[in-house]
Amino acid sequence: MACNKPQKKSIIAVIVLVSSILIASCKQHKEPQNVEEISTKTSVQIIKDLPSGIAIPEGMVWIPGGEFTQGTTTNDTLAMMHEHPAHPVSVDGFFMDVKEVTNAQFKKFVDATNYVTVAEREIVWEEMQKQLPPDTPKPHDSILKPGSLVFKKAKESVPNLYDYSQWWEWKIGANWKQPLGPGSSIEGKDTYPVVHIAYEDAVAYCNWAGRRLPTEAEWEYASRGKDKNTIFFWGNDRKDLKKRANTWEGEFPTQNIKTDGFENKAPVGSYPSNSFELYDMAGNVWEWTQDWYNVNYYNQLKKQGQIHNPKGAEKPYNPNNPALQEKVIKGGSFLCNVTYCASYRNSARMATSLDSSMEHLGFRTVLSLDMNKTTKHD
Repeated sequence: MACNKPQKKSIIAVIVLVSSILIASCKQHKEPQNVEEISTKTSVQIIKDLPSGIAIPEGMVWIPGGEFTQGTTTNDTLAMMHEHPAHPVSVDGFFMDVKEVTNAQFKKFVDATNYVTVAEREIVWEEMQKQLPPDTPKPHDSILKPGSLVFKKAKESVPNLYDYSQWWEWKIGANWKQPLGPGSSIEGKDTYPVVHIAYEDAVAYCNWAGRRLPTEAEWEYASRGKDKNTIFFWGNDRKDLKKRANTWEGEFPTQNIKTDGFENKAPVGSYPSNSFELYDMAGNVWEWTQDWYNVNYYNQLKKQGQIHNPKGAEKPYNPNNPALQEKVIKGGSFLCNVTYCASYRNSARMATSLDSSMEHLGFRTVLSLDMNKTTKHD
């Protein structure tokens, strides 16, 4: 494919089921709509240091508050239009999981609550129909069964990297316990990131653990580490990628030469951390944030000057998928390649519908000072 910018990969299972594949786009969007109005503060006191007497929860690290420029850096030739314009932001300090939530951690939550993930639930056609174009025919009952999206290698070179139906497969029975579908399992993979997690699933875990999902601004601020102006969390040299992150090395989606050591997911923490001691902030699996995806949001923030603790757009808006409610995901995954979805960059962002669950989508949690200081589920 000629376009060397990362491609949008948000796919919802319901649309895959009826063979209506969403098409990725590198276009710039101009029409303003549904953006949260945020007042600009002339003076704000940023919580930087951890207050005395507050312990750091196990498995987390304190991210000191500060200021940064959110969005693409001037020297990033791979940036998409929705990473523009860069805009000044400040965030208060917060706790963040050092690593992505693992299979073992999620199992502990499920065992305690009997929670059933979106990918495991029976499909109700009447509810699904509301998300589809009018007059969409009902698929055969043999297809309307619980499942999720699983990656499959292409057998030969793919000239059109916009059509991701060529490497994504709707797999009945795929879920967090069976990540590759029936017959697969997570046995022996306690330290791997949990995947096939829809937004609702991630929020349910957070509520149980006394945590929350990060805002997009918090996630990017934490990913950048102490040096806020680099393309990658380790600097600007892409040659270090294979030593720093689990991504796709080789021709996508036909051959992964595994110079980084893994073809698929890797155990969390398999690569060096960033300067805030956070692991896998690039590659491995995408991570949910709590922000709505709105293509006009960055433009609105730019006009308002520096914003403190932005919470994202008030409503979602994506002209490519106007019927969907989408959240921002960050960090890229093991499928990211320089020719397709180079989203191992700090500013990279993608839109994913609330009910999407995929083999390369997980999450990590955060804890702010205004929440409970300790939890019994760590």
